[in-house]
Amino acid sequence: MGSSPHLASTGSAVLDESAVADAAARVQDALEGVFDAVGRTARGTEAVLASAVADDRRPVSADLAALRPGLHACLAQYDLVSGIGFVAAPGLLDDVPAWLEWWQTTVDGAAHPLLLDLDPEHSAYSDYTHWDWFTLPRDTGQRAVAGPYVDYLCSDEYSLTLSSPVTIGGRFMGVAAADVYLRRFEAVVMPLLQRLPGPARLVNARGRVAASTDPHHLVGSLTKGPDFAAVLAGSADGTEHGGLQLRPCHGVPLILMTTAPSA
Repeated sequence: MGSSPHLASTGSAVLDESAVADAAARVQDALEGVFDAVGRTARGTEAVLASAVADDRRPVSADLAALRPGLHACLAQYDLVSGIGFVAAPGLLDDVPAWLEWWQTTVDGAAHPLLLDLDPEHSAYSDYTHWDWFTLPRDTGQRAVAGPYVDYLCSDEYSLTLSSPVTIGGRFMGVAAADVYLRRFEAVVMPLLQRLPGPARLVNARGRVAASTDPHHLVGSLTKGPDFAAVLAGSADGTEHGGLQLRPCHGVPLILMTTAPSA
């Protein structure tokens, strides 16, 4: 006996929603390890800065050397992490106007410090406060995914940066962050998107595409649409907009966009 067209359509919608939910969960799993490394760095930084505050003094750049064993351990432990560290809010430290306590792996597999001239009179990198990886955690108090973008500051690689605010007593001190090369990220998430029945893309809170199987929405492009930050803060089941299904990736600040299933 033939099936009812209505039942067949409903079954397809259920299957589509299940596949999308599974893909979103797997993207979350892929990035939670990176955010775990960022969280460890944030907690370590807060402890170092709180110690200086307890001594009734402003922290200095040398205090942040205490973070290095933990940063080296994160680089060794988390395969997706190519660089990690703490980026101080301007004016936080007593001895320098700006500072990155940043370490990254290079082609030899060892951890090396990022050495930058942050003198505002000579360096184009002295003001890093306009980058999304800094402004999003500062302005929202939440962790963020920035990019992809060409990371001229650290590696000259097409990268994502995952970051989280560092605070002491409610005061913003800077961000803990980790870089992920886009080629490594795509190696993990593209097979998930390719298994979905139609075009799909991952966008961040700004609507920038982080991965895509949709030829009309390439990686790095901006997606116009709803308030993506509001979608991330809304229902875990997501929402529909303009014939698209938008599903947050289970706590990771990325949204999986697919064609909405038919009723």
